[in-house]
Amino acid sequence: MLIPENLLNGKKILLGVTGSIAVYKSLELVRFLTKAGAEVKVVMSEAAKKFVTPLTFETLSSYKVLDDFNESWVDKHNHIGTTEWADLFVIAPATANTIAKLANGIADNMLTQCALAFPHAKLLAPSANTNMLENPITKANLKLLAIANYEIIDTQTKELACKTVGDGAMAESLNIFWQCARVLLSDDFWSDRRVIVTGGGTVEKIDDVRYLSNYSSGKMASALASALYCKGADVNLIATKFEDNIPQDMHKIDVENSYEMLEYLNDSIRIAKKGKLTKPSLMGTSQVELIQKKPFIFMAAAVSDYVPEFAQEGKLKKDMLGDEWELKLRKNIDILESIDKTDIITVGFKTEMDESSATHNASKMIDSKQVDAVCLNVLKNSSSFGSENNKIEFIKADKIESIPQDNKLNVALEILEHAKKI
Repeated sequence: MLIPENLLNGKKILLGVTGSIAVYKSLELVRFLTKAGAEVKVVMSEAAKKFVTPLTFETLSSYKVLDDFNESWVDKHNHIGTTEWADLFVIAPATANTIAKLANGIADNMLTQCALAFPHAKLLAPSANTNMLENPITKANLKLLAIANYEIIDTQTKELACKTVGDGAMAESLNIFWQCARVLLSDDFWSDRRVIVTGGGTVEKIDDVRYLSNYSSGKMASALASALYCKGADVNLIATKFEDNIPQDMHKIDVENSYEMLEYLNDSIRIAKKGKLTKPSLMGTSQVELIQKKPFIFMAAAVSDYVPEFAQEGKLKKDMLGDEWELKLRKNIDILESIDKTDIITVGFKTEMDESSATHNASKMIDSKQVDAVCLNVLKNSSSFGSENNKIEFIKADKIESIPQDNKLNVALEILEHAKKI
């Protein structure tokens, strides 16, 4: 999935960099953010300069790096002017030493002064040896920061700089990028709303080496789920195929055939309708109950219309089958028609190749499948599957609106804007 160059247009991000070997990932993070249209300024600790020079960040960001020795009060190049400029402050990597300073309000360098001066939500991506990260003092410091307007990005387990394998490696730059986008693009309508997305073509077993499927790439579903993630939704992507660069911490269920998809979809619908969402209170000791927003389903999966009557174990041999082979199929269950759509807003997807009848066929789904809207995608031929761009007709009972050809993530964001009006 291509990340559109205008995804973060107009957004301003201050990146704090401390003295960790993981600083090389911060360079990649700057590239992700700037390629998505964001402006990025960097503030470095003196320890960070031992790993990467300020010139490297200045080359990538096109902004002068702020540090302990170049603060200026004749312009905005200082810890107050820079933090007033920024929409988001990200500290990546954050060493155990910096985490301890932040947790105790210590502002003895330019980076920690910026952190203390920045009043909005901050993202923190720790990087430390496993023992340092697991130290009770570090764990207590992270808990304190979590209730003090910091969002902590989970570390990962892998080989560390000290050549041991353990938890403590900083999250990948792409994962940090998506979490930045989620903070910057969050929408009150979608925030904390439970949303289910299905995607990909189902794989129906003939035998252990053969199957029936279709050309669906699952890219539109991955784009939709990623767009919902950026908007703050509690999204669950149920699919047979996933794009590699979608948000890592988004909930995903990998399925194969239509019956698996239906089983997990029904379970997800029950969960989406059940109970209230909760979040930690500001004191961190209890849960705050949130108002349950009406959930959504986006049914973008291409489910097989027919499945083999008798799936075989092992591999069917051609010398057993003979010169001609008739494969008996039976009509498959219609997932979209069969699921319980009460108290949930449902958007179906329809792919057509005959433009003359496409709109009529898609419109019929609103009554026949009892859905609230349909996204119509008219393709020229099978080679159109798997492309990076798409265009959609968003069809409701009383209106048809066109979403022009664009990058699939941009199209997905437009679909969400139309869906808000259902």
